[in-house]
Amino acid sequence: MKIHNFEEENEWLNFRRAKITGSKISGLITKRGTGKKIGYYELIAERLGLPPTDESAMERGHELEGEAIDILSEKIGKEISHEKIMWTREDDEDIAISPDGVIGDDEVVEVKCLSSARHIEALLTNKIPSEYWEQSLQYFVVNDNLKKLYFVFYDPRLQFSSHFFLEIKREDVEEEVKELLEYERNLNKEIKDIALKLSF
Repeated sequence: MKIHNFEEENEWLNFRRAKITGSKISGLITKRGTGKKIGYYELIAERLGLPPTDESAMERGHELEGEAIDILSEKIGKEISHEKIMWTREDDEDIAISPDGVIGDDEVVEVKCLSSARHIEALLTNKIPSEYWEQSLQYFVVNDNLKKLYFVFYDPRLQFSSHFFLEIKREDVEEEVKELLEYERNLNKEIKDIALKLSF
């Protein structure tokens, strides 16, 4: 065993980066058959020398969204409108989504500017992180004519694959979309009934 002494807390913080420590181990251990935990991707990001960020994903998204959409537009050769809009269902305005970008009548763009660890996770697994899956389905729930969603990941701090996207097609998620729409309709009804009872 080696013992390392530090005069300053900053020295200690820098030294422990990219190391498996007691406070990180629970975020790394996985049971057989389950995927990697986020701590695994955080260590990769640290070993790549990527700085930690204090910004939230939402703040980063607002700052970088337009740039990410412009890069996508160039990659796929399509014009993308990214005005601030909101879509609601034709038959229920309480079911809504705000697209980051719109391509014609049947394609849409969602941009995520996540932490480097989350970005690397999506890149290596080639999947939308589970916490954003329902959000991706919501586009199809709201717009019955939507055929394709471009789910874009952008982190300019990375030198490799700083921008990539996954395509979600309606035909591949149709059953999940129907289930989610039914769930939202039932939830809306329940909430309206409770609000009506509590307003008297």
